[in-house]
Amino acid sequence: MAKKTIQRFLPDHNKVKEHKYLRIFGRLLHDANLWHLNRRSARGAFAVGLFFAFIPVPFQMVLAAALAIPFRVNLPISVATVWITNPLTMPPIFYCSYIVGTIALAQPQQHFQFEPSWQWFIDSLTTIGPAFLVGSFICATAAAIIGYFGTDMLWKRSVRKAWIHRHKK
Repeated sequence: MAKKTIQRFLPDHNKVKEHKYLRIFGRLLHDANLWHLNRRSARGAFAVGLFFAFIPVPFQMVLAAALAIPFRVNLPISVATVWITNPLTMPPIFYCSYIVGTIALAQPQQHFQFEPSWQWFIDSLTTIGPAFLVGSFICATAAAIIGYFGTDMLWKRSVRKAWIHRHKK
């Protein structure tokens, strides 16, 4: 059940191989293990994708692909999972990361107002930047661990349920 559900949402591997940002990996994308879907590849892929979803850097998809290749986990899942942070979800996720960072560093929360300017970005690196980056790393690590074990648990449950259903027939 879990495998069929995931496969429904996965893009065609030929489309992923031809993505303009992923073409830099060239022949590495031809490894069959990157496209195979099993419990091991799915749980690792969710962990990789969720980790980079919470890291505030550009080209998260490329970084997720770069880590999926040496770990030999499912590449489409890794790349697709980073889209948990999208333009709608980024503000609350990154604000929560900032809050986690202030707690971890035992710093008081600072009032700030986002401005889409380079000067605001430079100024914020010294004020809210450290708490934000530490919080992002903590949230990324927690999301990766939860994604890994959560996917593993759901996959096992799905297989168990399928076995019971088959046995009843």
